[in-house]
Amino acid sequence: MRQAFEGWRAGNNVFAQLLAPDVVWTIHGSGPVAGTYRSREDFVERASLPLISRLATPLVPRVHHIWAVDDTVIIRFEASATTTSGGAYGNQFVWIFRMRDDMVVEAEAFLDLVAYQRAVDTSEPRRP
Repeated sequence: MRQAFEGWRAGNNVFAQLLAPDVVWTIHGSGPVAGTYRSREDFVERASLPLISRLATPLVPRVHHIWAVDDTVIIRFEASATTTSGGAYGNQFVWIFRMRDDMVVEAEAFLDLVAYQRAVDTSEPRRP
């Protein structure tokens, strides 16, 4: 897991590397992005891309701690970037993963959904 996050810091796609195609990813809390996504594609399209498309710089994670017991991995980290509107985006995360064959098959995410939504609402998506 640490290697995957180091790869993310270097610009690699952490979701393509870690998530099983049929992952079930739940974002806890309230707001438009909260809910359960039932595939890697669904999660990336409806939860990750709305934010990532509004960042002018890569989202860079900084891992605070990783815990692993049996098939469960918990990662506490923060990540920051600059939005397309020039503002700062920063968030703190706790991701809880259930692993099978070195892939995430279930995920729970805890983060500041107000900060997420503010970045989405106040910045325009990058143009392809």
